[in-house]
Amino acid sequence: MRMDRGVVVVGFVFVLGWVSRVSGNAEGDALNTLKNNLNDPNNVLQSWDPTLVNPCTWFHVTCNSENSVTRVDLGNANLSGQLVPQLGLLTKLQYLELYSNNISGKIPDDLGNLTALVSLDLYLNKLSGKIPATLGRLSMLRFLRLNNNSLSGTIPMSLTNIGTLQVLDLSNNNLTGPIPFNGSFSLFTPVSFANNQLDISPAAPPPPLPQSPPTSPSVGNSATGAIAGGVAAGAALLFAAPAIALAWYRRKKPQDTFHDVPAEEDPEVHLGQLKRFSLRELQVATDHFSNKNILGRGGFGKVYKGRLADGTLVAVKRLKEERSQGGELQFQTEVEMISMAVHRNLLRLRGFCMTPTERLLVYPYMANGSVASCLRERTENQPPLEWSIRKRIALGSARGLAYLHDHCDPKIIHRDVKAANILLDEEFEAVVGDFGLAKLMDYKDTHVTTAVRGTIGHIAPEYLSTGKSSEKTDVFGYGVMLLELITGQRAFDLARLANDDDVMLLDWVKGLLEDKKLETLVDADMGGNYDDDEVEQLIRVALLCTQGSPMERPKMAEVVRMLEGEGLAEKWEEWQKEEMLRSEVSHLQNTNTGWILDSTSNLQADILSGPR
Repeated sequence: MRMDRGVVVVGFVFVLGWVSRVSGNAEGDALNTLKNNLNDPNNVLQSWDPTLVNPCTWFHVTCNSENSVTRVDLGNANLSGQLVPQLGLLTKLQYLELYSNNISGKIPDDLGNLTALVSLDLYLNKLSGKIPATLGRLSMLRFLRLNNNSLSGTIPMSLTNIGTLQVLDLSNNNLTGPIPFNGSFSLFTPVSFANNQLDISPAAPPPPLPQSPPTSPSVGNSATGAIAGGVAAGAALLFAAPAIALAWYRRKKPQDTFHDVPAEEDPEVHLGQLKRFSLRELQVATDHFSNKNILGRGGFGKVYKGRLADGTLVAVKRLKEERSQGGELQFQTEVEMISMAVHRNLLRLRGFCMTPTERLLVYPYMANGSVASCLRERTENQPPLEWSIRKRIALGSARGLAYLHDHCDPKIIHRDVKAANILLDEEFEAVVGDFGLAKLMDYKDTHVTTAVRGTIGHIAPEYLSTGKSSEKTDVFGYGVMLLELITGQRAFDLARLANDDDVMLLDWVKGLLEDKKLETLVDADMGGNYDDDEVEQLIRVALLCTQGSPMERPKMAEVVRMLEGEGLAEKWEEWQKEEMLRSEVSHLQNTNTGWILDSTSNLQADILSGPR
């Protein structure tokens, strides 16, 4: 009898353990089903091990403190295959990033169960079929980007019920039918719906005016009232249709008010998800651009701290005066396009103000300032940036730049990547600022090559010599920013650390790395509280990013993968072999100079003027 009872107890414990394992693994099972449904030529899902208790240790998966999956980051991973309904089981998921792949098939209706979802990014894939009406249940959704697919059918009216929606992009699909204009969709312009087969006419008529009860039971009065009502309704419909169409497509010339009166509500106060502020609003918010409210100065202008009428703190960037014929419309278009670049590691543009003499951009206020201010301008009471925070800054800023390069159309090149332009939010999450400003300031230029913009010490050699920038220009600036992050020094002052005029800065850094003398490099403010292996890895990434030849620098997407633990060792070993080969060739050339003719005649100017 005791044996039977023991068997029952053991069996009960086994069943209980099996049930708890299945329950704890529900999210892992869902993601593993997705993995099995996708082709993964680059093995980015290699760490997705279904035997683990939960998926929180997998690459590209982020969990909260309760071990629930909150992020799936698989953008630009060269995945193909189809999505699975099991994704609807990730009930705590906030970010589903599957953009820029080759995923086909339909969007599962089950994604409507992800009620905690903040961002759904499925753009630049091969998705087909209809947009699920169930997505209208995502009451916390702020970013919905389904552009550049093959989606068909009509736009579900249920999407207009998502009151939190800030960014919508359904462009470049095969959508048909009317464009909804009610609810949250009233904020969006034709940019969100471009390159479809959509109708100009509204999706639903405006609500009818309430009818007042007749004042008299008289038949004559009733008939007169009916006729009058019919005429009024007909007139309303007659004028409403063109007004609605006109509101979508016209660009109203801003009416600037310089009188000291409260700003009136503009009927076109929103441009997409942006608000158009009046000059008066921003004057009041910044105390007439008082010097005491200046947060910083830069090549593009001054930044002021401001407080809006509702109490919200903002940063107002007042651009340097730029005038050109017809420039207002071009500036407005560029602002709208840049506002579509929304990523957790990019500074979100809240709004703008435009007058014949002023260009102002309004951003959220960053409580912890910039990386530069935290490294070099902190008060005595402010603790130094911990190593764990510096690592997170490196990864976050890399993700933001990779988004600008690979997922914006047209791509955005920052051209001034440095610690002062990496801002920190309340949780010290890195937020790349000032992106797109070079584009805004050059909107009037007609030449491909523009004036060099940037900061000495951060400018890539090929940009300095030719004036031509590329995404590799940003990679160079990012590498220098990593050295700032590690050393705590300004890029301009880093050369003084080498203390040797005959040694190039990057060669000196590499020498210290090889000799394991990291304490000479690392910011003394951290008091030795860092991981040597992690510092070494970050220095290697910095050196790879700051190579003299732009062709040899990695892309920012590769930098992200290296910081996440994929491919750094291979990339470093490959570079070491190339450096050794170059050294041997240089040695042979130096020992046989009598046999070598001048070979510089075939080199391009940018190579000749590049680093020695």
